[in-house]
Order: sequence, then structure tokens, then C-alpha cells
Amino acid sequence: MFVSASTDCLPDLSLPAALDRLSGLEYTGVELAMFEDREQFKPSFIAANFDKAVEQCRNTERLDIIAFDVRIAATGEAHYEQFLAICRLAKTVKVVTLTIPSAEVGTPFNEEVDHLRRLVDIATQQGVRVGMKSQIGRLSEDMDTVTVLCDNVKGLGLTLDPSVYIYGNAQGKAIDKLMKYTFHTQLRDTNKKGFQVRVGQGDVEYGKLISQLQKVKYNYGLSVYITEVEGVDHAGELRKLRLLLESLL
Repeated sequence: MFVSASTDCLPDLSLPAALDRLSGLEYTGVELAMFEDREQFKPSFIAANFDKAVEQCRNTERLDIIAFDVRIAATGEAHYEQFLAICRLAKTVKVVTLTIPSAEVGTPFNEEVDHLRRLVDIATQQGVRVGMKSQIGRLSEDMDTVTVLCDNVKGLGLTLDPSVYIYGNAQGKAIDKLMKYTFHTQLRDTNKKGFQVRVGQGDVEYGKLISQLQKVKYNYGLSVYITEVEGVDHAGELRKLRLLLESLL
């Protein structure tokens, strides 16, 4: 396992500036956020400017890219075309795992299965794997639903965010059964009253989590995903969680 950080920790910075900031905080790995509603690295830009996207991925301040976190706004066939471009980019720059959102709560199950199957099929053809992201308000907030989706969509995994199952509706439930599906992780500190709290003030048991992942031979990223909060030393929090995770490995 190795420690990285998401560029979405610094959404107000340009991609080069975010990479420079994370490098200055002594991270060696980075998860690139590709969100259409952010300015850093849009899926539509990647699809329209593939060679420039490759060049940007090869100029990352010596940070190793460990995953892509993808949020596509386009619908219909354009959605799958942009996703294919991102998968091609991942293959070109040797990124193995893409993170995608699951559908919002209330979406018909069969509709979501068909959508996820198509995404996984596209990714598999490019040698890339897909992990749906643990998120509150989406199908992945429920652990039983995660299990059923992963079992019904061959090749689908999970980008595990433990905060969702501490703060959300799954409070108090063990997450052990999710480990075998985990392709990637996104981490912050959390308790039942706050989705993000200062590192050390929450209920995330990082040592236990790492042990659980080791049991299923997980050997991928532990990606720090701490957003800025007024009155809190953001850089200090990013540094603190990096040091804590590295001390446990």
C-alpha cells in the first residue's frame, strides 16, 4: 500500500498548482480528479484534447498517478464516449483504477446494473478496472446494495470511503464485507456528527482498516481526501494524515 492525495483536496487551484502544493507537502502519489464541474481536468477536455491530456499526466511534479476519480456530466452516448477517452488515457499513462459515482438513491436497480456493466466493459477492453465510489445519497451508501451491485456486475469494485459508513445511514455497522470488493480508498477523519473532522478527532480506525485490507491482499492506494474548512489549517491536516498513514505501513 502507498499514500497519495486527491487533487480535489485543492479544487480552487489549477491542476499544476494543486500538484505543486501536494508535492510540497511531501506526497509522492496523486489521485487525479476529473470532474466536469471543476476547472482542473474536465472529462470533456480529455475527450476533445487527448494528446494534451496525456502531456498533462506526464508532467505531475514527479508525483505518481495512482488513480483517476471521474465525474462525467454528459448524458447518453456522449457519456460513454468521454468515459472511453478517460480509459484510453489511463491505459496510456499506466493507471489501473478509475473511480465513478453510482446512481442516486431511487434509481431503478436494473437501470444502474446496465449502466455499470457498459462502463466496466469499456474499461476492461482498455485494461482498466472500475470502482464505484462510496457516497451518501447514492446507491453505494448502503453496504448491502454495494455487495449486490458488485456481485451482479462482473469486474466492478468499490472505491471505499469509510466516512460514508460512519457518518451516514450505516452507522455502527462493520465494513468487513466490503474489503474483498475494494479497488481503491479515499480517506479523511469522521465521526457520527461530522463527515469531516480534524485528524485524530474522528472514529476512523486507520490501523484496523489497513489490517482489514491486508487480509484481502489489497496493495493499492490510501488516498487522502480532505477538503478545506474555515478556521482549520488545511495544509497541516493534509500533512498530518499523510504522516499517520505512512507510520502505519
